[in-house]
Amino acid sequence: MLRGRRGAALAGALLLWLAAGSGCDTALDARRITLCRRAVPALAPPGAEIGLLRVGAGASRGSVRVDYRVLGGTGPQPKAEATRTRFLVCHFGAGDDLTAVTTEQGPVNGASLYLLKRYYLTTPEAEAADPGAR
Repeated sequence: MLRGRRGAALAGALLLWLAAGSGCDTALDARRITLCRRAVPALAPPGAEIGLLRVGAGASRGSVRVDYRVLGGTGPQPKAEATRTRFLVCHFGAGDDLTAVTTEQGPVNGASLYLLKRYYLTTPEAEAADPGAR
């Protein structure tokens, strides 16, 4: 009987540990998704209104892909631009460390990535412009 209780206790502890671990991954995934969404307005045309189409896992491990359209904005926009699907893929290292960003036009260079991370993504302005927070 003691052996059965001990086994059940170990199994319960293991399930609790697995659940706690998956909770951390879920919170980390949510943080990564938020950071990637916040990068969209910074890399889209100035004054653009963003329409999110899809936000989810990217093709590589630890990446997030955001598909969106530019719906309009302050400047004139050709009809072809309004219907064109754009995307952003954010690559992350350990935790929520953004290591690379790729758009439909190619990779974002190192200096732009540094400025994006250092001076924009965690600001109140980025939070207010987040197209997924509305």
